[in-house]
Amino acid sequence: MNETDLKLYAITDRQWLHGARLSEHVKLAIEGGATMIQIRDKDILSTDSDAGLKDEYSEALEIKRICHEHKVPLIINDNVQFAIDIAADGVHLGQDDMNPAEARKLLGTDKIIGVTAKTVEQAKRAEADGADYLGSGAVFGSTTKLNAKPMTKELLREITAAVDIPVVAIGGINADNAVTLKGTGIAGIAVVGAIFASADIKAAAKELAGICDKIL
Repeated sequence: MNETDLKLYAITDRQWLHGARLSEHVKLAIEGGATMIQIRDKDILSTDSDAGLKDEYSEALEIKRICHEHKVPLIINDNVQFAIDIAADGVHLGQDDMNPAEARKLLGTDKIIGVTAKTVEQAKRAEADGADYLGSGAVFGSTTKLNAKPMTKELLREITAAVDIPVVAIGGINADNAVTLKGTGIAGIAVVGAIFASADIKAAAKELAGICDKIL
């Protein structure tokens, strides 16, 4: 992973598909300028249907093909085993998920491990345990995690200053507020709805990519 891969980190959400394939939305996001993709699907491997499992697996492989065609890393949220099964580029782990040191043993040294860090202490611990990057927020609240506690820009700056690994800001970021994150030390922004809820995903990603250039 290059630090520039984190510039515009697009995280999927199926609620805005409206009959489209997730892979179609991912392709549009990448064409617009997304530099990293995370499949965040809490239903992965939780269905009782073999057909459902096969569909999740085949679609993830298609998304990986699209990502690699554009030289964009593909990350799986939470599910280390699914990341191994599809040979994804890495995983993103929350504070209640597998410890990054344990995930590293399973994934190997060549995979990317991201960790959510909401405090300086969590950030330092994640770095010590082998995380490659951190996701910190919610900097503007969240429309996908309604119980997410907003993070001040002061705390975000403290986190970026406390570790040597790159930090991505997440939480309610859109084209209107993203530029206010300039000067916080982040390596990029992670967005969900600002891209995938848009009527024109490619244009939304392009606009945010341009804003990221100004921030960074």
